[in-house]
Amino acid sequence: MPRRGVWKKAAGNRAIRPAGQGTNKDYGSMRLLTALSLAAVALAPLIFGGAAHAEPPQKIFNLVVYGDDPCPKGEGDEIIVCARKPESERYRIPKKLREKPEPAGGPGWGSQVATMEQVQRQTLPGSCSAIGSNGFTGCTAKALEQWFAERRMQESKGEP
Repeated sequence: MPRRGVWKKAAGNRAIRPAGQGTNKDYGSMRLLTALSLAAVALAPLIFGGAAHAEPPQKIFNLVVYGDDPCPKGEGDEIIVCARKPESERYRIPKKLREKPEPAGGPGWGSQVATMEQVQRQTLPGSCSAIGSNGFTGCTAKALEQWFAERRMQESKGEP
């Protein structure tokens, strides 16, 4: 007889098990699956152990020799591959490190804005040009700037 609270009665007086509680048959298959997975894990080194005891791979060395320096000989199963470079490259920084990387993105936005303002200055009001609306309005200011610049030049030369 089941304990109270474990079994619930549904409509029609049929007993319904709570979630997660299966039959003994379900537990048996779960135990079998667990036992098989543990056996597979335990037997894996024995089955694939032959590959672990294989001979170690050969040792391969890549060297760079300069000028007329001899390439060293390998001992036993060692393989030595030599690349030959001219004697003038012996004490130089490697070419990959000598080259400066190109700047990403090009010039900064500040210089681009200044260039755009300078190009468009002719069409803006106060520019003293015949191009654009109100281009003539800057002619007086430009004449005054020129006069002050000439006066400063004269004063710097010592002229009255």
